[in-house]
Parts: sequence; C-alpha cells; structure tokens
Amino acid sequence: MSRYDVAIAGGGMIGATLAALLDDAGLRVALIDAGTLESRWAPARIDARVSAITSASKALFASLGLWSSIEARRVSPYVAMEVWDQEGSGEIRFDASDVGAATLGHIVENGAILDSLLAHLRERGRVTLLSERRVVELSPPRTSALGVSERTLTMDDGETLDASLVIGADGSHSPLRALVRIASSERPTGQRAIVASVRHLEPHRRTARQCFLPSGPLAFLPLAFGADDQHWSSIVWSADEARAQELLALDDESFAVALGGAFQQRLGAIESITQRLDFPLVQRHAERYVAPSFALVGDAAHSLHPLAGQGANLGLMDVAVLAEELARAARRGAPLGDTRVLARYARRRRLDNATMLRLMDAFRVGFGSRQPLIRLVRNLGLTRVDRCRPLKRLLIRQALGERFDLPSRIDRHLNIA
Repeated sequence: MSRYDVAIAGGGMIGATLAALLDDAGLRVALIDAGTLESRWAPARIDARVSAITSASKALFASLGLWSSIEARRVSPYVAMEVWDQEGSGEIRFDASDVGAATLGHIVENGAILDSLLAHLRERGRVTLLSERRVVELSPPRTSALGVSERTLTMDDGETLDASLVIGADGSHSPLRALVRIASSERPTGQRAIVASVRHLEPHRRTARQCFLPSGPLAFLPLAFGADDQHWSSIVWSADEARAQELLALDDESFAVALGGAFQQRLGAIESITQRLDFPLVQRHAERYVAPSFALVGDAAHSLHPLAGQGANLGLMDVAVLAEELARAARRGAPLGDTRVLARYARRRRLDNATMLRLMDAFRVGFGSRQPLIRLVRNLGLTRVDRCRPLKRLLIRQALGERFDLPSRIDRHLNIA
C-alpha cells in the first residue's frame, strides 16, 4: 500500500494548483481524478469555461513559475470594466489606471491553466497522478505505525492508499464531502447559466462588460483569439429558468439576435457562436471546511453565482492559504492532519468566502427586482459610485483580489507578477 503526506481528490484547476504548491513545499502528494488527467486544451479552439484571474491569483501562479507558461498559451488582459442596468440609466466604469495598475485582471481559459499545471507536474515528476479513479471509501482517521494520524482511501478499482491528510477538491457535488458527512447549505437561485464564446462586429477594447437584465445578468468577457483578436468574447448569460430554456431552444442565428439585443448592440452584431453549455446556478457553502485529517477547498467548500467571476479566485486563495499552513506545520514537525493546523486554514478563509457569497446573493436579488423603488435606488447607486473616486478605487482593489490576509508567497509576487 502506498503512503502519502497528502492525497487530493479532484484534478481540476484548484486541485492541480494545490498539488503544485504542496510539491513545492516538499510534501509527497497523490492527485486523484475520475477523468484522465490529460489536458484537452487546444490552441485552435476556445475553451467554453474561462476565469477572470485577479492580480492575486496571477501572483500565485507566478510564485510557482507558471504564469509565463499560461500566458504563452493564451490570456486576455482587460483594462476596464463597465456595468449597467438595462432598465435604467445607472452605469459605472472601472479603469485600471484609477489605481495605477496595468490591468484589472486576465480572462484565461480554464483549459489553458490546467494544461500548464499538468505539464508542470509531469515535468517535476514528483506528484503521483492517478487517473480514471474514483474514491469510493474513506476510512475514519487512525494512528499509524509511525504515530501519525492518517486515513485510507479506497478507489473504485480496489486500489488503496494511505495519507496523513485528504483534500476534497472534487467540485460542488463533492463525493468526498459526502463520505466525511459534512453537510452544506444550499440556496437555489432559480437561474441557469448559459456559456459560449462569440465573435462580434466591434472590438471589445480589452473591456469586460456586464449588463443586468430583468431575468438575470449577462457578461461579455474579452478574449484574445484569432487574427481579429479583439472581436471574441466569452459570454455568461444567467437567466431565470424559464427564460434560459427559451434561449437554449433557439438555433444559433436566433440566439445571436437575442444576445445582441439583450446586450444593446454594444459590440455590434453577433457574427458567430461556439457550442452553448448550460448549468443550474446554486449557491452552496459547507457547514465546515475541515475534519480530522480532512479538508475541503474550492467549489467543494463553496460555490457562488458567477456574476462577479470570483469562484476560481476564491478557490485559488483557499489552496494558497492551506498550502501555507501545511508548509508551516511540516517545518515544525506538526502532523498535517491535526485539527489545530486545519482550523487555522478554515478561520482564514471562511469569512472571506462567506462575505462574497452574501454579497453575490444581494447583488442577484437587488438587480433582479423589478420594483420601481429598488430600480431607482440601484440606478442612483451606480451613478453615485461612478462619481466617487475613493470608493471606486476601493472596489477596484477588492476586485484585484488584494484583500486581507493574503498568503506571503502572493504578497511577495504582487508587485512583480
């Protein structure tokens, strides 16, 4: 039976980043995934799922020596953001120059990030990659012959391994979370997100845009693709279930017309659409992040509405903080699965995540209301914030991910990444 310091279930972007961080700290790591742990990213096509990577997340990748390889694959920096309410006159614009920054962030295909991470892990050759395996059983923690707490993982092919710490990075429906019997609170939003990449007539000018519609928010995130590299955007159209089903039933030409109209033709006619994907929007928050010799990260711990594009960044901050706490524990010889070590991670991350969950829910409800008084207040609010430079600068700093209690490796790289 193989033994590891840490076993991570879930080989997506969050789990693979954690594996790279823990490998960097000298720990023995196994990364387990139900898929192949082979990248499907290809330069000739756009990945349907993208993330708005903040400066803090960029610094995290830079600290691993990975940002240049991600950038070499494909990234789209954006320097401004526009937000408006379709049913009113309120509008706000954020510019990187307002805080002396070069960019507000980068739109990156999730596949490009994962491709870079997997190449890095294979090149280093120290993390054990276990593809096409599902964890079906997880033992209670016990004291090993070496005198440390550990758990045994049993996979669907019968293979077993021992680990001092098991990490659930296996998504919002986390099987690991269920195996440890950690409950989660769920708040269905009644909305469904439709994602695709679109080519539009007018250039996006490296600006992210979001329009609040009566049925939900619509975002256009700038992409750099093809010869006309400012004429592609990734869209996230979050709509009430009935409206979403109507949109999904349309053919591409009719959907393009509906999309351009909903976006008030701000980027001109929609000329081409890639395959549309959709998924229900449910906000979840695990009642606790840790148990003896066990921790949750990313969507397994929390999932939120995509209207601010913060889901991936919150997960990346989770693994950065957890890796920092585990490295500190390893240096002083403390057990990695000790609840005191894991509790520090949970304390550092839960407030930030819970705050963002509440904020996104408030935005969704507030901008989804059709009551005249609420519409008036939100339009006045957007206009007044747009005119208040100190408040705008504060909001931009928050959007950049430069919040409280950042891991030291991110702080070190923020000014050079």
